[in-house]
Amino acid sequence: MMMKWIVLLRGINVGGHNKLPMAELRSLLEGMGCHDIKTYIQSGNCIFTAPETSAGAIEQKIQSAIDKVYDFKPRILAVTREDLRATLAANPYPVDDDKGATVHFFFLAQEAIQADMDALDSLRASDEAWTLTPKVFYLHAPSGIGRSKLAARAEAKLGVAATARNIKTVKKLAQLAG
Repeated sequence: MMMKWIVLLRGINVGGHNKLPMAELRSLLEGMGCHDIKTYIQSGNCIFTAPETSAGAIEQKIQSAIDKVYDFKPRILAVTREDLRATLAANPYPVDDDKGATVHFFFLAQEAIQADMDALDSLRASDEAWTLTPKVFYLHAPSGIGRSKLAARAEAKLGVAATARNIKTVKKLAQLAG
């Protein structure tokens, strides 16, 4: 049985570091036996089908392949199409935001059971709101993510690895996943 996966790579094609063109990523995934591969923007968003049923197995396989060919190990987070849809449906901040600049989803590598909730609150600007679930840290930053102290320090205060995407990207990934 083939499963639909959405894979988020962190830290590629940023500031001239860890360069991985999307066409090369598609070829790499194809060589690993993935099918129906689509990428979205240059920041490492992929959608494909594969026989693997474990997110951890997919993450490790892709990370190892990238390390072997490109000599770096990006953080990789894989979610199923169903998980992505559920994440989008559970968004507590359904604001109308065409630019995608105010609502961000921090996908967590694991549940943030040691999160420093007081520190998260202390970093929050007066117009910001956040919600932590077992798989996602949702951040509504109406003044923009670039100005948000909470966005900049969320991962450290959550105590787990995370990769963030704005709502526009998450919606597009859900659409591309079918």
